[in-house]
Amino acid sequence: RCKNLSVSFWNSYWMLPSDVCGMNCFWEAAFRYDYMKTHPSEKMHLAVVACGERLEETVTMLRSAIIFSIKPLHFHIFAEDQLHESFKDILDEFPYEGKVNYTLYPITFPSESAAEWKKLFKPCASQRLFLPLILKNVDSLLYVDTDILFLRPVDDIWSFLGKFNSTQIAAMAPEHEEPRIGWYNRFARHPYYGVTGINSGVMLMNMTRIRRKYFKNDMTPVRLQWGEILMPLLKKYKLNITWGDQDLLNIMFFHNPESLYVFPCQWNYRPDHCIYGSNCRTAEEEGIFILHGNRGVYHDDKQPTFRAVYEAIKNYSFGDDLVHSLLQPLERELQKTTHTYCGRVYKVFIKQLTKSIRDLYARRSKG
Repeated sequence: RCKNLSVSFWNSYWMLPSDVCGMNCFWEAAFRYDYMKTHPSEKMHLAVVACGERLEETVTMLRSAIIFSIKPLHFHIFAEDQLHESFKDILDEFPYEGKVNYTLYPITFPSESAAEWKKLFKPCASQRLFLPLILKNVDSLLYVDTDILFLRPVDDIWSFLGKFNSTQIAAMAPEHEEPRIGWYNRFARHPYYGVTGINSGVMLMNMTRIRRKYFKNDMTPVRLQWGEILMPLLKKYKLNITWGDQDLLNIMFFHNPESLYVFPCQWNYRPDHCIYGSNCRTAEEEGIFILHGNRGVYHDDKQPTFRAVYEAIKNYSFGDDLVHSLLQPLERELQKTTHTYCGRVYKVFIKQLTKSIRDLYARRSKG
């Protein structure tokens, strides 16, 4: 398991796996490179939680992150035990070229409340809430859902960390741009951030600040830290929330709005941005930066525009020409979707992708 130094492992029971070598691996709460300790600022950290039938979708997301990113990436993959071997088999075949490594983690919740958290929304969904507590040595992290596709370098969303003011600890996009079709402002039975709430499918975190912050809340006049506030929030609102951990984050940032940086919808572009007509203006102007195929749209025929992008990235072979093997076949497929509302604006799906490919080849030509 240590034949590839890009691989590291974490064990929730603080035991060294018997087949992990002692020469190149070491352990604290996680096994990682010495390089990670001596050059922490040179890596971008990306986390994902995968359960059930999400293996292929997660791998496709990771592929999209690798294709365009510039700085080295470290993937933190939280997955059910039965998925670990499959992840290792697939990821070990990726041509990392020295810029990617990963850590596999089991799905774990606080033992005294594990059953409660597992029942929240989906079996593994609330795992993300505990990332600041599990990844104690990671300063900043980009969490994404499995159904995310990067159409430009991860470096670009990572750069938002440098735009945080002194009070901001995390960044997310609004749940809706158009209040008339918003979910939170029409149906929520709990507090939520802003006018239409926030979507947590793409969440950039300064986890050092998260761990240090004391949060205002509506349960006690005393401010609570991240690890103290999660269970009381769940107990108070569990009968009033629909979208699980996302709802809890909305409640938290409703009471602490100064702590959130809001980025535009093109960084978390979902079917709601086009199925009733285009309503993400920044995507119309500059293209989609991060595609979020929620509602399972990558795997059915309801939104063929989203599915076409997913299939194109899934089927792309590393090293092939991106124009001929990815962009041109994708554009041909997108042109077949103009009978749908999203298909009518299909050019926003390739506008940034085209630029990302051009920029990548320009960087390569400069050596």
